[in-house]
Amino acid sequence: MDHNSYSDEYLRDVLAGEGLIALVGLSSNHERDSHRVFLDLLRRGYRVVGINPGIAGQNISGAQVYAQLADAPAPIAIVNVFRNSEAAGAVIDEALAPPVLPRAIWLQLGVRNNEAAARAESRGVKVVMDRCIKIEIARLSL
Repeated sequence: MDHNSYSDEYLRDVLAGEGLIALVGLSSNHERDSHRVFLDLLRRGYRVVGINPGIAGQNISGAQVYAQLADAPAPIAIVNVFRNSEAAGAVIDEALAPPVLPRAIWLQLGVRNNEAAARAESRGVKVVMDRCIKIEIARLSL
């Protein structure tokens, strides 16, 4: 797949449907992008949990924060990654390990890892890289 551009149809397909979004790299700092995107997803009615071992056990705006993806209380549909490109590879590998295996992995703006994306796609997981999920949801009017 060409990860330099995505059709609106592809992005809608990734974002469609029910399921839990796990935001990896959630910050408790209100000024951080991960925190703002997390709150926006909650306001839009998405089911979201945070993943960050440093703040695991906290509750942010009614949503629980967990230490790792495998701790999520329900099957994860989308793993939204707020980590740098190098760290994203390990997050993707964690997402591909049972019991997680989401339908999609979304890497935020500036985050790309082609090798890890290929591993995910070989398992049937859709991948979006270098895009902001909040921006795309608003742009697509979802």
